Amino acid sequence: MSSVSSKYPAIASSSDNESCKPLLQVREIPGDYGFPFFGAIKDRYDYYYSLGADEFFRTKSLKYNSTIFRTNMPPGPFIAKDPKVIVLLDAISFPILFDCSKVEKKNVLDGTYMPSTDFFGGYRPCAFLDPSEPSHATHKGFYLSIISKLHTQFIPIFENSVSLLFQNLEIQISKDGKANFNDISDAMSFDFVFRLLCNNTNPLDTKLGTTGPKCFDLWMLPQLAPLVTLGLKFVPNFLEDLMLHTFQLPFFIIKSKYQKLYDAFNEHAGSTLDDAEKSGIKRDEACHNLVFLAGFNAYGGMKILFPSLMKWVASGGKSLHTPLANEIRTIIKEEGGSITLSAINKMSLVKSTVYEVLRIEPPIPFQYGKAKEDIMVQSHDSNFLIKKGEMIFGYQTFATKDAKIFENPEEFIAERFMGSEGEKLLKYVYWSNARETDSPTVDNKQCAGRDLAVLLCRLLLVEFFMRYDTFTVESSKYLAGPLITFKTLEKKAI
Repeated sequence: MSSVSSKYPAIASSSDNESCKPLLQVREIPGDYGFPFFGAIKDRYDYYYSLGADEFFRTKSLKYNSTIFRTNMPPGPFIAKDPKVIVLLDAISFPILFDCSKVEKKNVLDGTYMPSTDFFGGYRPCAFLDPSEPSHATHKGFYLSIISKLHTQFIPIFENSVSLLFQNLEIQISKDGKANFNDISDAMSFDFVFRLLCNNTNPLDTKLGTTGPKCFDLWMLPQLAPLVTLGLKFVPNFLEDLMLHTFQLPFFIIKSKYQKLYDAFNEHAGSTLDDAEKSGIKRDEACHNLVFLAGFNAYGGMKILFPSLMKWVASGGKSLHTPLANEIRTIIKEEGGSITLSAINKMSLVKSTVYEVLRIEPPIPFQYGKAKEDIMVQSHDSNFLIKKGEMIFGYQTFATKDAKIFENPEEFIAERFMGSEGEKLLKYVYWSNARETDSPTVDNKQCAGRDLAVLLCRLLLVEFFMRYDTFTVESSKYLAGPLITFKTLEKKAI
């Protein structure tokens, strides 16, 4: 068998040096797209209704005996002009999607379609820009500077916001015998994000009042509707498919809600917008980008991540809750009784638990990129040639459960990333559009708030187990994340 390097001398590999296997067989990428138009419709129905996302990819992977194959991705006609993708399901091939020298990330945040720029004030937010575009570095640098400037406020503002979350949980459980965590968490998340970006202004004291979370929800829904199914049994599949996946919902139906958000941030985030102007961004554009950062990146991420965190931690029962509580309380006591960044960084079980949640249920399961050149991509057992211009799609939910990387990948093991051997696995945790061992810069597409998101998850666990010993929840699937209902909440024993 001839080597890949001699057969394709100008084609780069997507893999790490340690896993580069140039003598692997070069395979034709299996799979097909079916008949024009009808093939995409069939794949869409299989994905949403006949099989579901996981079984859709699992079935095709088994059929082609490959973790890399061709298929159509929803939404397809008439929203996406070209639904054809090459799917990556394993941990070895997936990182090619992080290499912005080889894949283009322009307008691929939502996949094979892009919402109208009307949703963003007529601008393309940073998330839709490729790093090769001149404005990307300016906007990403603006995001990174905001986070750097505000880092001392993360813990005190979050402590204030999360205290209300626990109060409301207790009140609702006392009143109804159960509590809807998602609604309470959403209110807390919005409160934190707004205070952080708007000089600690209480959103209740603005024209938004209590409507902030709902305004963001309604703003995001038309953008993401082509990617979700409501799962309503009383709505026929064909009718839901026609409403959500066939034509994009127009901006005007939520225009007034978005305007309320824009006006609130424009009024109360003055110092941040001043900094943006100094960095060369027009004030109006900066404000629209700030709304996107606050709503889509921050609030939208927490809306999925916090319920997922509590679901998986609850699944560990007392056998996990007790050691978590012991670690947290012991270190906080040793650090003088205050919750500090230094104390949190010493909590190895808390760290590992958060990483395991991010591994087993990544908040953003999809990654897209268009090949800038011919690329040789490796899976565990084969090489595949992806041609310039082809769309690459990675399903993170499978890549971070790769059985050849993680032992018992379908199991939630809170201690998985503890110790030197566990920490070596962090490079295969991909949730932030990069490896967990990478760092966001103006030259890549890694989430600017990656470290903040991890910190807030740890903080939520710390604050929780400083108050409570154990808890139970019921979980069900809801749009892009889990719907969590607290059933019991046992206060810390005195």
